[in-house]
Amino acid sequence: MTSGLTSPSPASPGLDRWAEKFFTVWGGQAFSLVGSALVQFALVWWLTARTGSATILATATLVALLPQIVLGPFAGALVDRWNRRIIMIVADSSIAVVTGVLIALFATGIVQVWHVYIIMFLRSLGSAFHGPAMTSSTSLMVPDKHLARIAGMNQALQGLMSIFAPPLGALLIGLMPTQSVLAIDIGTAALAVIPLFFIPIPQPPRQVAQSDGSAQKTSYWHDLHAGFSYVVRWPGLFGVILLAMLLNFLLSPSSSLLPLLVRQEFHGGAQQLAWVESLFGVGTILGGLALSAWGGFKRRIMTCFCGIIGIGTGIALSGLIPADLFWLLLAANFIIGISQVLANGPLMAIFQAMIAPDMQGRVFSLIGAGAAAMMPLSLLIAGPVADWLGVRVWYVFGGVVCILVTMAGLFIPTIVNIEQNRQPAIINEKPKRV
Repeated sequence: MTSGLTSPSPASPGLDRWAEKFFTVWGGQAFSLVGSALVQFALVWWLTARTGSATILATATLVALLPQIVLGPFAGALVDRWNRRIIMIVADSSIAVVTGVLIALFATGIVQVWHVYIIMFLRSLGSAFHGPAMTSSTSLMVPDKHLARIAGMNQALQGLMSIFAPPLGALLIGLMPTQSVLAIDIGTAALAVIPLFFIPIPQPPRQVAQSDGSAQKTSYWHDLHAGFSYVVRWPGLFGVILLAMLLNFLLSPSSSLLPLLVRQEFHGGAQQLAWVESLFGVGTILGGLALSAWGGFKRRIMTCFCGIIGIGTGIALSGLIPADLFWLLLAANFIIGISQVLANGPLMAIFQAMIAPDMQGRVFSLIGAGAAAMMPLSLLIAGPVADWLGVRVWYVFGGVVCILVTMAGLFIPTIVNIEQNRQPAIINEKPKRV
């Protein structure tokens, strides 16, 4: 079992035509994200118009999160065992198929809320496989020195989606029936799948060795246990993941509580809320473009820390700004958008560069599950606190503690020096034969 980066990644600077191959795949995936965003908007709007229930919307969010939280770590072990290109093809195709079922339900007029729940769960299950497969394949297709730039591009894409997907979805829903909007997702899924039939995705060294019989095969449960052990026995990696989960706990409620902040504290309406969200999206786009061009500091963890401190500062300011200075709230969210890219982009690049290629599916799934689990947990606490003490309190508390925790992280050597500590503890368990 590979326990560290003991061999050079296939994504070396000499990899021919890496950009042409990678961006062809990446472009298809970007179009697929557009389709997924339109489906998400259409379903949320349908649930809102059909039920008008906050409980229904909250349940839909939980249903969409469950596969990643509960099943994500188990899916990650399979991503590391199976061919990642096939996983992406099957996952994208399966998501398109279940969307096709939903289209038929809408077209026949028999769709019910529980139908939407099931489809959202199945789509999320497909994403639980597709996300780690694509993320872990990136480090095998892209040279290490460009990983931060690619992460910046991904962040910029997310920013574009946050700005343009909602108005585009609203426009399409006004022009055509819901099933026609959903049908767009099938077309964009095809754009993601077709390139994968023609462009090979490099496999981790362990998978390549096992395919020619030169390495001992292991059981699924051994691989699953090895993934947990890999994270726990590497103090730097484990520390960074715990730090990220804590920060997600502190900061996740800020987006959910934003409508209350705008309405109750700044006496604004839907238009003001849209401006705040748009400025955040603009900041994300500009931050992504800047990171793509710059690449960040040589020590990527320092870029990440600067970004987290920027997020905490913007969140805390949002809770302190006087009600008559709404433009400062816009500026704060612009700063948060830029800072989020500087925090997340380099962190993803560190993970892709440092984690052993044949462990990335499991580790990225664990990271995703941990991050997703923080959202409902933090909302359960932040909601009552905001109702009791006021919505501003959580913003100030979350932002200030975020800054303090990040500054404390600067004095933890295993976290600060994660890019130098490339070798985690060796896993000595003997693999079980299949």
